[in-house]
Amino acid sequence: MATRAVLEPAFEQYLARDGEKGLLRFLTCGSVDDGKSTLIGRLLFDSRNVFEDQVQAAAKATRNRAAGEVDLSLLTDGLRAEREQGITIDVAYRYFATARRKFIIADTPGHEQYTRNMATGASTADLAILLIDARQGVLPQSRRHAFICSLLGIPRFVVAINKMDAAGYHRAVFERVRDEFAGFLAKLGSPQAYFLPISALAGDNVVARSRRMPWFDGPSLLEHLETVESGGLQASTGFRMPVQCVSRPDHAFRGYAGQVVSGAIHPGDMVTALPSGRRSHVRRIATFDGDLAEAFAPMPVTLELEDPLDISRGDLLFAGSGHPHMAGRFEAHLIWMDPRPLDARRRCLLKHTTQTVAAEVTLRHRVDIHTLHAEAAPALEMNAIGVVEMVTTKALFFDSYRLNRITGSFILIDPETNATLAAGMILQPVAAPAGSGPVTAAERMARWGHRGAVIEIETASLAVALERALFDHGCSVAVAASRSAASALKGAGILAILVTPSAPLRDVAAALRQLQQQGVLVSRDTVSTGGGI
Repeated sequence: MATRAVLEPAFEQYLARDGEKGLLRFLTCGSVDDGKSTLIGRLLFDSRNVFEDQVQAAAKATRNRAAGEVDLSLLTDGLRAEREQGITIDVAYRYFATARRKFIIADTPGHEQYTRNMATGASTADLAILLIDARQGVLPQSRRHAFICSLLGIPRFVVAINKMDAAGYHRAVFERVRDEFAGFLAKLGSPQAYFLPISALAGDNVVARSRRMPWFDGPSLLEHLETVESGGLQASTGFRMPVQCVSRPDHAFRGYAGQVVSGAIHPGDMVTALPSGRRSHVRRIATFDGDLAEAFAPMPVTLELEDPLDISRGDLLFAGSGHPHMAGRFEAHLIWMDPRPLDARRRCLLKHTTQTVAAEVTLRHRVDIHTLHAEAAPALEMNAIGVVEMVTTKALFFDSYRLNRITGSFILIDPETNATLAAGMILQPVAAPAGSGPVTAAERMARWGHRGAVIEIETASLAVALERALFDHGCSVAVAASRSAASALKGAGILAILVTPSAPLRDVAAALRQLQQQGVLVSRDTVSTGGGI
C-alpha cells in the first residue's frame, strides 16, 4: 500500500507534465517516390515511437530488401493497394511524442491523381515537410503541393532534400535544388522555410545529425520539429460560432448549440446573430459537464442568451471588433477534385460551416503552378487550381480565408452523387453586376451595414438632426411622412424616422444608442470590398 501511495503522485505528476507539452500538426508532401512514407517511418523508428509487433509486421511485408532490412514506409502505408503498388493513396495519420512535444503527422500521397487527399491532410496542418528527390530536383507536383499548402495558410515549411545518399552526399546537389525551390517559394509570399539535406533510407539528419555531411551544421529534422514555433493560421476575426441546432430540452430553456471556431466568449458578453443583426448578452455557456466561465475554439458548447432571438441552423453568432461579410457573391481560390472538368452549367451545392446552399461557379482564370501567373482557360480539370466567382442562392456569413480558416473555407458537392467536387478558400465578396436582378435584403445589409428599422422620435427638428447623424454615419435613412411609408422603407432595408409626439426617444444620442443595442447599427467594411457587417 505504501508503494502504491508513492507511485500515484508520481504518475499524476507525469500526466501533468505530459499534458503541458505543446502539439504540432504537420504533413509530408511532395512528388511521387520522393520518400515521404519512408521518412515518417524512419522518424518513428529512430525516435522509438513504434511497437515491436508493428516492426515485425513491416519486416514480414518487406519485399526486395536484403535479409534483416525493414521497409520503413510500410509503417504508414497500411492499405493493401498501397503495399502492393509501393505508393501512398490515402492520408495516413500517425501520433507520436518526444520529451519536448507531441506530434500528429499526416502522410499524404504524391501522385497527381490523389492531390485531393493531400489537400485534406494539409487543411489542419501547422507545418509542411516538402520532400524533393535530390536526383530529380524540383518537379511540377512539388510546386503544386507547395502552392496548395500556401493557399491553405500553412505558415512554416521544411524543405527536406531527400536521397542524398544516392547523390553522393554532395553539397553542390543540395545547394542547386535549394536555390531553385527557394525562388519558387518567394513567389508564394516567402513562407518560413528551413532547408536541410537528408537520407530517409539511411537516417541521415532525420533524428540524429549526419556525419556524412559535415558541411551542413543545421539541426536534424526532429530537432527542428521540437523547437519550431507551433500553431497554425490564427484566426484574427474575434468570436465566431456557426449554429448547429437549437436545443429545447424543456419549455424553460432555449440554447444555441455549435462549435466555437475562433475567439472566446464569456457569460455577460454581447453577441450578434446573423442574418437578423439582433444582439443579446450571453446568459450561460452550457455543456454536458456543466456551465463554463469561458468557451474558446474549438470547443462545442450551447449558448443561452438573455433574449429569445429568432435563430436557426446555419445562422452565425459573433462578437468582437471584426465583423463577418454577409453576401451571396464572392471570389475564391478553388482546387478542383472531380475527374470531370468544371462546367459552369453544372449544378452544385456549397457547404459552408453549418449550412448547405445551391451555388453557381464562374471560372475567372486558372493558375499556372510553374509561374503562379493567371492564364485563360475554358475549364478546370482535376487537380487544377483557379480563381472563381461563386454565386449562392442564399447569403453566407464569412471572413476571408487568410483571417479565418473555418468561416473562410467551403466545399462544393455534387447534388446527384454527394461526391466532393472542389475545396474553396474565400478571398473577398464582390459586388453584383449591374442589371443582375432585384437588390436583396442581404445586399442592402452588406452595403449599408444595417438592417431596416423604424425610429420614432418626438419632434421634427430632432428627426432632421437624427437623419443627418445617421446619414453621416453612412446609413441609408429617410424621414417618413406616415406610418405606412415608414413600414415600406423598413421593408426595403432603409432606416425610417417617424415623428411621433408621444415617442419615448427625445434625444439623438439616445436614439443612436438604442439602434446599436438592438443590433440595427453595426460596424461596416468599405463599400469597395463589397461591404460587411
